[in-house]
Amino acid sequence: MTMRFDGRVAIVTGAGGGLGRSHALALAARGARVVVNDLGGARDGSGGSSSAADSVVAEIMALGGEAMANAASVTDAAAVQTMVEATMARWGRIDILVNNAGVLRDKTFAKMDLDDFRFVMDVHLMGAVHCTKAVWDIMRDANYGRVVMTTSSSGLYGNFGQSNYGAAKMALVGLMQTLSIEGARNDIRVNCLAPTAHTRMTEDLGARLPLELLEPEMVTPGLLNLVSDDAPSRCILAAGAGGFERAYITLTQGAWIAGQDAPEQVAARFKEISDRSGEIVPEMGAAQGMIELSKAQAVHK
Repeated sequence: MTMRFDGRVAIVTGAGGGLGRSHALALAARGARVVVNDLGGARDGSGGSSSAADSVVAEIMALGGEAMANAASVTDAAAVQTMVEATMARWGRIDILVNNAGVLRDKTFAKMDLDDFRFVMDVHLMGAVHCTKAVWDIMRDANYGRVVMTTSSSGLYGNFGQSNYGAAKMALVGLMQTLSIEGARNDIRVNCLAPTAHTRMTEDLGARLPLELLEPEMVTPGLLNLVSDDAPSRCILAAGAGGFERAYITLTQGAWIAGQDAPEQVAARFKEISDRSGEIVPEMGAAQGMIELSKAQAVHK
C-alpha cells in the first residue's frame, strides 16, 4: 500500500534546500500540507532571506500541492510560536514536525570560540526544543504526533573538528529518548534520523564523496517512514545512498565490583565489563540502576 499523508500538516525546518527541501517535496507529493521553514542564512548561520523557502513552496504548488513559507529562526522561540500559530490559523492542525534546520562552524576544540560552540548548540538542540515545545500540546490534544530529530554520525560516533556539532547531535538523541517515553500515551512518536547526503553542509567533502550516490532524495524514504501512521518510536535510523541502518545505545552485562581495591579491579576486569555478549537496549534510563542493584543484591543474598 502506498504511504500517504492526505489530511496531514507537516512543519519541516531548514527546508529551503538539501535534505529539508527533499523531505518537504516528498511529503507534499504524498498529500501533506507543508510549512517550509527556512531562515535562508549561510551555512554558518549568518544572514537570512525568505527566498529559499519561497522557492520550495513554489515548487510544491506547481506540482499541485499546498504549502506555506516561513522564515523564522528556530533559535527564536517567539518566532517559532508565531509560525505554529499561523499554521494552526490556516490549517487547524499540526501532525508532523521534522527538526532539520542546522548550521556548521567546524574547528578543532582547541581553536573553537565558545560563541561558535554555543551557537551550534542553540540552532540544533534549542532549535529542536523550541519547535517541539511549540507543537507538543497541539499533538497531545489531538492524541497524534510524529516528531523527527536530525542527528548525525558525528554525534553518535564523533568526527574530527566537530565537537560543537557532535555534542548538539548527540543531545538530540537524548531528547528523543525521553520525549518518546513521555509522548507514548498520546501516540506521539519521536525518532531520530542520521543522514548521509551531499548538501551545502557537506560541500567541503565533495572531492572525496561519490556525489551521484549521495542525493538527499536517497535519505527521504527513511524520513517518510519515521513520520507515517505506522511509524516506529524511539528509533535512530541511519540513511544514505540507499542504505538504511539502525543505531542503538546499548548496555553490557558488566560485573559487580566492590571493596578497597575496586579501582584496581575495574581496571583489571575492564575487558569483562566491556564484553558485548548479552548486551541490552534499556527501555529507559532507570534500567541501568536496576541492573546494578540486582548485581549487588545477588552478591549479598
